[in-house]
Amino acid sequence: MSVQHPIIAITGSSGAGTSTVTRTFENIFRREAVHAALIEGDSFHRYDRAEMKQRQAQAEASGNTHFSHFGPDTNLLEELEGLFRSYSAHGTGRTRKYLHNEQEAAPHNQPPGTFTAWEELPANTDMLFYEGLHGAVVTDTVNIARYPDLLIGVVPVINLEWIQKIIRDKTQRGYSAEAVTDTILRRMPDYVHYICPQFGYTHVNFQRVPVVDTSNPFISRDIPTADESICVIRFANPKGIDFPYLLGMIHDAWMSRANTIVVPGGKMELAMQLIFTPFVWRMLERRRRGA
Repeated sequence: MSVQHPIIAITGSSGAGTSTVTRTFENIFRREAVHAALIEGDSFHRYDRAEMKQRQAQAEASGNTHFSHFGPDTNLLEELEGLFRSYSAHGTGRTRKYLHNEQEAAPHNQPPGTFTAWEELPANTDMLFYEGLHGAVVTDTVNIARYPDLLIGVVPVINLEWIQKIIRDKTQRGYSAEAVTDTILRRMPDYVHYICPQFGYTHVNFQRVPVVDTSNPFISRDIPTADESICVIRFANPKGIDFPYLLGMIHDAWMSRANTIVVPGGKMELAMQLIFTPFVWRMLERRRRGA
């Protein structure tokens, strides 16, 4: 953790909805004139798309049917920890971009599914913002969770997470339902061992819970809407959280535990704005006073 060079990290698995939190912070940064260094977790995958397919085929041929992006062997976790450590100490570090599609790849004259070259972070940023799979991962060799000043977990109930992934991968990436199901099964051991434990280190967790039937996510035709959900927000340390203010500002919100507030799904982004804007203010104020 750092006064001069704070880090905010969003962690959650593929299909969890971390992009919603990222969009909220982008709005906060724009409104508050925050110059943030933005890091995508996919940039720290070890293999590009073509090599990942090759490595996966080799793993399956050798009997390993659980080779996935969720595990440490397919990610540069030491380099990610090094970035967090360097930024926390000096406001510096190296990163790159993973080019997901043609639109992202075209300006770089590279094929999609590849990485750009490593480069230094922009100078004089106010904070670092990370969104990806491993923002709070702890293994025998790395402890990334110790560096962020604000750690946020995004973890919908598992059936909803699967529905979101299945429908997204089918409609946006052209995968078959069978292919997406195979991916879910292949990732499950790494999900249990490397994704779930991170939510025990986070400062705030957002868990969207549908209030419609999601019993069989593999036949669902639609993703439950925000209005068909509630959002459970858990604070690891509720000290300093103004729950009466939140309850007054968010209609139909209620407390389920002393450290947990439940809001209508349609008010989740409003809740994020109300909760995280003061966090950003405090980081900026501490940074200003410590200068």
